[in-house]
Formats: sequence, C-alpha cells, structure tokens
Amino acid sequence: MAEPGDRCLSPCRHGHPQVADVSMESVDRAARLLRHARRILVFTGAGISTESGIPDFRGPNGVWRTRDPARYTLQRYVADSGVRRERWRDRIESPMDRVEPNAGHLAVARLQACGRAPVVVTQNIDGLHQRAGSHDVIELHGTALEVVCLECARRLAVGVVLDRVREGDEDPHCELCGGLLKTATISFGQSLIAEDLERAMTEAAASDVCLAVGSTLSVWPAAGVPVQTVHGGGRLVIVNDGETELDGMADAIVPGRVGAILPALVDAVIADSKAEPAGHG
Repeated sequence: MAEPGDRCLSPCRHGHPQVADVSMESVDRAARLLRHARRILVFTGAGISTESGIPDFRGPNGVWRTRDPARYTLQRYVADSGVRRERWRDRIESPMDRVEPNAGHLAVARLQACGRAPVVVTQNIDGLHQRAGSHDVIELHGTALEVVCLECARRLAVGVVLDRVREGDEDPHCELCGGLLKTATISFGQSLIAEDLERAMTEAAASDVCLAVGSTLSVWPAAGVPVQTVHGGGRLVIVNDGETELDGMADAIVPGRVGAILPALVDAVIADSKAEPAGHG
C-alpha cells in the first residue's frame, strides 16, 4: 500500500529529460525517502558541475587522468615558482568564470528554498550553488573565486589577481605583506578549515537523510559527512553517474546524470511540501 503523499515519479512527466536505463523502483524509493524526511542535508561533488562544463577529477575524463596530483600539493606550490606560474595560467584558462549553473544546481536551490534542506555541503570550488540561489553553502574544499595571502590571510576577489597575471605578474605576491597569493582552495597536503568540517558534521548528524549528489564519496575527510548522517540513524540517498565508495551504506542509489534525475526528485519533495496542511511539523 502506498504511503500518504506517495506518487509514481516519472522524470519526463515533469518536463525534465528522460532518465534512460534507470530503475524506476530506485527512483521512487529515493523520492519516498526524501519526501518523508524532516531535514535533508545535500552533499555535492564534482559530478553536479560537469554538465556546466567543468571537468571532474576522478571520472573517465577527469583531470587526474592527464595530470600528476603530486604537482598540486601545497608544499610544491610554496616551494616552486614554476608550479605557481602554472597554477595561475590554469586558473586563467579555466572555464569556471564562463559557465552557468545547470539543472542540478537549480534543483538543489529549489529544495533549499522549500525549507527541507536548509544547508548544502559541497566539495566543489566553483560557486555555482550560490549562483543558482542556494544561500547557506559550506564549501569544504574552499573557493576558486577568491584569493588568499598565505602569510597575512588577506582575501581578494580572484578577478583582481587574475588581472595582474594577465598584465605580466606571473607569480603574484601580496601587495601588503609580500606573502604568496593562492586561490582560496584546499590543496593536497592542506588541512580543511576545521570550523567548516565541524559544522558540516553537525548538520549531517542532525539530518534524517543525506542526499549525496555527483560524488564518488572517496575523498576524505569530506566523505565522512554522509557517513555521519548514517551513524546518527539517518538514511543515505546517492545520485551519481557511476559507483561510489559508499554504495554499500546507501538506502537508495539512483545512477545517471544529475541534471536529468535530481530535478524530478526535488519536484516530488516540493509537491509533497505544498500538499501539507498549514502548521504541519
């Protein structure tokens, strides 16, 4: 017997792209878990941004297939001016400043706006959640939209520093203290911001469901966030185009493109929220 508010979920019925080769049973199970959750924590990885044109890191066409991660450590950045010049050239050539939020980002923003997912935790550094309208985003791996001085911690908009690089300052330093400038991202060998990780874990523990989207769930300690929800008695729903390291812990797995699947899942949650009588807790 169907639970109150349950609906057969068909992505094409809501005007979203048809989900090919996806079990509707898994889609409906994921939707049911989300509909009956009081508080959802959305946890996102690079896979939600690939449809905007930003390559992921560990996928079949990921960045680490053609580049050596050892050159991306904080230690190499600090010690080698050649590495720093390379990183700044990469940042100028990055599509990050030219892309737009896609259907996945917009779906997350709608889920947050309806009050069911007050906080978004992301491993991404592209700022697309905020541009899509999400307002409380914990960026575990920092942001590529700002630059920080490694000496005095001064922060600048990335565009200000990129203009200097374009004008010939290939290894820019802080104009106040002379310290090295670096995008405000977390590099290999660099610790996450303790306050951000602690808050993400607290939010995870307080959530009924963690909706993990577009992540292989293989990068730690970030992957510990959905684990925290499960250890606290909550459920894990995974939407990803490929296997993840936490598939065995999940209550529902919906494989496929985030932009095709997530909007339909969010439609189901929002429709259920609108159907609730006033004052329903």
